[in-house]
Parts: sequence; structure tokens; C-alpha cells
Amino acid sequence: MQLPPETLSWAQLQQISPAALAYLGDAVYELYIRKSYLMPPRRLQTYHNQVVAQVRAETQARHLRLLEPHLTSTELDILRRGRNAALGRPKRVAPEIYQQATSLEALIGYLYLSDPQRLTQLLAQLELEPT
Repeated sequence: MQLPPETLSWAQLQQISPAALAYLGDAVYELYIRKSYLMPPRRLQTYHNQVVAQVRAETQARHLRLLEPHLTSTELDILRRGRNAALGRPKRVAPEIYQQATSLEALIGYLYLSDPQRLTQLLAQLELEPT
């Protein structure tokens, strides 16, 4: 995964809303998932189906529960802020699942900007469905 050219300071990170962190984290998470399923080569529709299964709110919530015991107090605070930023939701998913998915995305966005090595470490712990 391509990492940002430089990390942001704590003061700069504090200026970014949790919703904006989740917006960035959503893109980073999907890129990570897409990269994970590139091998072995498959048809585009197969890639799409595998990625969609992993980026669903329900799967993100499961991934969050897997990672939570390994998070620092700062990371847990980012989760809380991200959960509180989850306004609105798709009709097909329960509010608490959507909040968990949004909080995971906010954490990913935060780590992408502040500590790419830590992000890589956490993403490596995800239990992805087999290819």
C-alpha cells in the first residue's frame, strides 16, 4: 500500500473531523482489501465480489472487534470519536454495526496520516476470507 509522504502533527490531526478521517479510512481500507485479493489473478467480477464481502459494514465491525484488544488508549479514543461521527446509516444495517464500521474507518484514516507502520501492523492482523 502506498504510504503518505509525511505524517501529520498531532495539532494538524486534531483539526481533521472524525467524519473526514472515516472518509479517508474508507478509501485506505478498500485499497488494502483490493490489494489483498489481487493474487491469484481472477476475473474482475470475482475481485469485485471478494472485495464487497470484506468492505461491508458487518465485516468491518467484525474486524474492529478483532483489533480492539490490541489498540492503545489513543486509538480507542479515535474509535470513540469515529463512532460518534456516524450520522445516518444505510437501511440494511443496524445503527451499532454502522457506528463500529465508521469508527474502524476513522482509526484507519487516523493511522494512515499519523503512523503508517502501526496501520500496516494492525491491517496484517485482519482475518480476510480466503481467496
